[in-house]
Amino acid sequence: MIKTHLAFPLLILFISILFFASGCDKIKSQGSILNKGKKDTLKTIATREHKVLLIDTVDYNNRLLALSNNDTLGKWPVKTPYPLPGAILPYNRIVAFYGNLYSKRMGILGELPKDDMLKKLLFEAANWQVADTTIKVIPALHYIAVTAQSLPGKAKLYRMRMPFNQIDTIINWAKSIDALVFLDIQVGHSNVKDEVNSLESYLKLPNVHLGIDPEFSLKNGEIPGTKIGTFNSDDINDAIAILANLVKKNKLPPKVLVVHRFTQGMVTNYKNIKTTPEVQIVMNMDGFGDKILKKSTYLRYIKREPVQFTGFKLFYKNDNKNNWEMFTPKELLKLTPKPIYIQYQ
Repeated sequence: MIKTHLAFPLLILFISILFFASGCDKIKSQGSILNKGKKDTLKTIATREHKVLLIDTVDYNNRLLALSNNDTLGKWPVKTPYPLPGAILPYNRIVAFYGNLYSKRMGILGELPKDDMLKKLLFEAANWQVADTTIKVIPALHYIAVTAQSLPGKAKLYRMRMPFNQIDTIINWAKSIDALVFLDIQVGHSNVKDEVNSLESYLKLPNVHLGIDPEFSLKNGEIPGTKIGTFNSDDINDAIAILANLVKKNKLPPKVLVVHRFTQGMVTNYKNIKTTPEVQIVMNMDGFGDKILKKSTYLRYIKREPVQFTGFKLFYKNDNKNNWEMFTPKELLKLTPKPIYIQYQ
């Protein structure tokens, strides 16, 4: 399975862009949720200080069972703590456009003019709504806010943080169609803690969520784009801890964390990833190729190593070359489990 990512710095790193464009092609190939006999409803629990609102656990369990799509391995649905009220998942399916405004090659988000892009996003969201009428579809803009670089840059960390005015632009675009925003991070030689914390002012907003990409986490000094990187559970838990703290501190609904994956080594020690009521984790199958290869990757690395929710990335160009065809919504809904986050690049 092949995936292409390009790094796009400001003008001073234009040479780096050329290198990255040509060098990044690579092979890709605690409450129980199953209280079946228990009658439960939306309710409040009185405490000395305040009332705590709880979700309808029966409804939540039933929705997870529907997503598990008759799993025969006994791995789905995953037993995790119930989320705080206001959770997006599993009550909605997210359909996102991915990219960066500096590049037309990093994804559909930066490839098309604003109005055309938003119109196309709403079209895809409508297609998903027709394919599955049992769950509401929410559009999203998934913006690469920290891009890996082929040159070290001033910080010597092989990553570049996008200017805040670009993030402001994405947030304004999302607001115009009532969409969510995801800020994606490619750490290069940096680390998850520092890069997530750099976006704290945006992650405090209720409609802004997070994506982290192990592909560009190079822990042994390699240049991004020359080797597929990795996150271990500690890296992912760092992101979860920061998001959970922001939710608690600012009294927010749960955050969604998208973790990209298309190889075994991209995520290690998955069983040690911590699930919390404040953060909803999506393991996103992030590779391109023909349908057989993509389905195989999903089954091997997403289904067989369950964390919480699943996602699936579709490539307008790279899933449609070499006589391949991109998956349709109806085809993806046959997967076990059903992906609840869909990303188009």
